[in-house]
Amino acid sequence: MTRLIVAFGFLTRLPMPRVAVEADDFAAAIRFYPLVGLAIGVLVALAGWLGAHVDPWTGACAALLAWIAVTGALHLDGLADLADGLGAAHGDRTRLLAVMADPHIGSFGVVAIAGQMIAKLVLLHAAGPAGWWALILIPFAARMGPLVWARLLPPLRSGGLGAAVAGAVRNRDLWAWALMLALAAVAVPALVVLPVLVLGVAAWLRRTLGGVTGDAHGAGIEIVETGLLAAIAVAGALA
Repeated sequence: MTRLIVAFGFLTRLPMPRVAVEADDFAAAIRFYPLVGLAIGVLVALAGWLGAHVDPWTGACAALLAWIAVTGALHLDGLADLADGLGAAHGDRTRLLAVMADPHIGSFGVVAIAGQMIAKLVLLHAAGPAGWWALILIPFAARMGPLVWARLLPPLRSGGLGAAVAGAVRNRDLWAWALMLALAAVAVPALVVLPVLVLGVAAWLRRTLGGVTGDAHGAGIEIVETGLLAAIAVAGALA
């Protein structure tokens, strides 16, 4: 229960009780990320459903704002940092990591956040007719990504999230969440693209960064969420 509370406290802005945390609880909390994503999805879908009673665009906007509010824009920050690093590094991996560690946001980060929000807004509008309830499963599925990236990619910074969660994911965690994904895909078949998205992000991070950081985890979640939204929107259009 402590590790679940830690996961909720880190990934969301939802009020959580204070708990005594051991040294390894923060790293082990990664095992509960998909469960936190499920709660995020419920709130996003509820906001979208309520807003859609006004019109579809209001539903999409309400869902997007709920998504940002409940996560505190945590993953958007990671996306911005990664974009700034890639934009300024010009192939220099050392400079890339230095720019990502800078707390200030640059023009590349601003463009990445704006582009991501526009993409999500449009895709939320497009995916709405497929059923707002399907959105419940997108944050859930996307937060399986960090479990895979923690196993496949080496951490690039000591003391950061990437290093903290390295080795915290067990084989049984991956198999358990893979089973849950298979069950979820029965309800929302578009989720079958998740392994392609997650492994694609892993390959991209290995090529560009050589490993993973906390910012990279956040950016990856944003990318996978957008990919899943696109898959649901396309599936709805083809139905």
